[in-house]
Amino acid sequence: MNLALSEEQEMLRKMARDFLTNECPKSLVRQMEDDEKGYSSELWQKMAELGLLGLVLPEKYGGGGGSFLDLVVLLEETGRACLPGPFFSTIVLGSMLLVSAGTEQQKQDILTRVSAGKAILTLALTEPSATWEASGITVEASRSGDDYIISGTKLFVPDANVADWIIVAARTSKGKKPEEGITLFLVDARSPGIKCETLKTIASDKQCEVVFDKVRAPAANVVGKLDQGWLLIEDLLCRAAVAKCAEMVGGAQQVLDMTVQYAKDRVQFGQPIGSFQAIQHHCANMAIDVDGGRFITYQAAWMLSEGMPCTRESAVAKAWLSESYRRVTALGHQVHGGIGFTKDHDMQLYFRRAKAAELAFGDADYHREIVADELGV
Repeated sequence: MNLALSEEQEMLRKMARDFLTNECPKSLVRQMEDDEKGYSSELWQKMAELGLLGLVLPEKYGGGGGSFLDLVVLLEETGRACLPGPFFSTIVLGSMLLVSAGTEQQKQDILTRVSAGKAILTLALTEPSATWEASGITVEASRSGDDYIISGTKLFVPDANVADWIIVAARTSKGKKPEEGITLFLVDARSPGIKCETLKTIASDKQCEVVFDKVRAPAANVVGKLDQGWLLIEDLLCRAAVAKCAEMVGGAQQVLDMTVQYAKDRVQFGQPIGSFQAIQHHCANMAIDVDGGRFITYQAAWMLSEGMPCTRESAVAKAWLSESYRRVTALGHQVHGGIGFTKDHDMQLYFRRAKAAELAFGDADYHREIVADELGV
């Protein structure tokens, strides 16, 4: 069994790491936490010029035609760098959904702009119930002539404050099951009736409350089929969970690297603290968590790239990383001691992101239930 990356993927990894090291220093990460937009327009354009925004988009829309596994390689590096901004929401939550279910007109109009760095997308899925289940979707969309009228509140919508387009999951009819009657709409974020408020979060990212007050969306802006949007959402959540795991692996690896180096450099009682067994075991446990998380993440990513069903593998990866990334950062804090808890140290950047990522697309318990269901128990 060969788990090695291809030559092209190794080149992608090196290019992305070198680029983000130079263009996304931690000083920029800190600056963007307090920035109203939350991302650097200059960095965004440079990513577009390098082809990173179009990496997995079809070539006919200005993309590179890469695989989902290629995207996971890139996302591991963005996680390592704590990349701020709407990359995940635009590419994973928005563009990949349009690639799989959008009309040709939607793809031509939007994906070409995404590849060029001229459009930002996001997905408005969760609501105040904070559940990832279909039963949590209560925002309604009713037909009015050639348009649909959307009303309701979405919560924790990533990067909605800077989005050009929002893909909204709304209920268009009532079925026997919660999964029935859900439709996805492509909504212009500048439409009248949309109110967006940025929330204060532990990761200082841009999660928003978006209120839709009789917002009009043309019937031509339906993504996929009417009343059958939940099937698309299920597929998207599986991919998004694996994609988030890739980010988490990258962050965890950086924490491990920082901690091992600190253990070698920090001298106490006349010797490096890495010579003490307790510190050695902390570092070993961190490495076990990182390597285990990387293996199951790349296994799921490969299966998705090959078009294989991997509901179980995706859930296993997210259940594992939701807890292991947080464990890694906690052990990193233990090794660093008090310095790691200061705002000037990078450790706290990863700790806060680990806690936020733990809940994204379902926490460990949510995904354990999926695994149990896949096992038939």
